[in-house]
Amino acid sequence: MNNPTLSPPSALFHIWLLARFELTKRFSSRSGIIALIAFIMVWSIILIYPVKEAATIIMQPSFKEFMAAVFGPTTLDQLFNWKVAEFAVFWVAALYLFPLFSIFISADQFSSDKQRGTLRFISLRVSRNSLFLGRFIGQVLIQSLLILLTLIVAIALIMSRDSSLLFPAINTAMIIFASVLIVVLPYIAMMALLSIIANSARQASIFAVILWIIVSLVITLVNVQLPGFDVVSYLLPGSQLSDMVNTQGLAAFTYTPIPLLQTVAILIIGRIVMQRSAL
Repeated sequence: MNNPTLSPPSALFHIWLLARFELTKRFSSRSGIIALIAFIMVWSIILIYPVKEAATIIMQPSFKEFMAAVFGPTTLDQLFNWKVAEFAVFWVAALYLFPLFSIFISADQFSSDKQRGTLRFISLRVSRNSLFLGRFIGQVLIQSLLILLTLIVAIALIMSRDSSLLFPAINTAMIIFASVLIVVLPYIAMMALLSIIANSARQASIFAVILWIIVSLVITLVNVQLPGFDVVSYLLPGSQLSDMVNTQGLAAFTYTPIPLLQTVAILIIGRIVMQRSAL
């Protein structure tokens, strides 16, 4: 009797295994727990005071006058039109804090494994493409859980103020979840690329800062010398954030092509670097 031939696991299966491992590692390793504690501390402060008190703060005429005086009369006018005031503050904080957290949390996708030699061991069993995409998707899952966690807490705070806002809060939370997750994608991809080159998570973070400064200077010089080429501003992850702040609801999705295209471009570069790197 002939034994049936077992087919090798597919690349998708490898990617899923690696993503799942990355997810569990983040919430079980010492560095991952420290990062999680820092995340919880920062967001606890934000949720307990500015988000919880948003309904009171935003509705004050003096606050509206202050925002109009600082940012201009229409620069942040959408901030006062949110059905659920708590999410107006949450939206502004999330747009700028989650990219920072994603840089901090996803800085060690490959560097420490490369130093220990385990990356070479893993690459003998799965393709480098699967390894690269698996780690990237794992980090996306981590960020998804963190965004979802903060949104659930925000909804609980909203319910403590007005239970009739349950359904508007859930609808708004779903839009914010998708929008913020798309915003952080290029940052996660960038850290995947830099952690291949770097020898540690700290070095990868330093590389990210240096790269951000260099690209910003280049974009500024191009805009000064060639005013018609302001489209180069979109090369920098997060270039659309200042415009997204003054949006709400589905209008935020008009900016999604920018981070999505940035993510694809960075992943292509990262894949090339991964294939050519000595692990």
